[in-house]
Amino acid sequence: MIAHCGLICTDCPAYIATQENDNSKRAKTAKAWSKEFGVEIKPEDINCDGCISNGRRLFNHCKVCEIRQCGQEKHIDNCGHCSGFACDKLDFVFNGVPNAKKILQQINDSL
Repeated sequence: MIAHCGLICTDCPAYIATQENDNSKRAKTAKAWSKEFGVEIKPEDINCDGCISNGRRLFNHCKVCEIRQCGQEKHIDNCGHCSGFACDKLDFVFNGVPNAKKILQQINDSL
């Protein structure tokens, strides 16, 4: 499951904790992300079925992510399918996770 931004949802600790319904993994992820991002994240915030899911369980950031919203408005699976790939909205993700760019580029090249 590849998110709109190129992150692999099935590799995400929030997704894994949710799918396994593992409260210890939720707590560990909340603690790590709180430290990494400098905001308080509670274990109960760690519930996500993946960025491209239609389910109600999404991590808070995913609910307001401009990349996700753009992809949904364009009715595309991910940004690799966008005629405007790669736009400036993706810079933040690509700077932190270069593999996301590689994944989306491969998808875009295969179209």
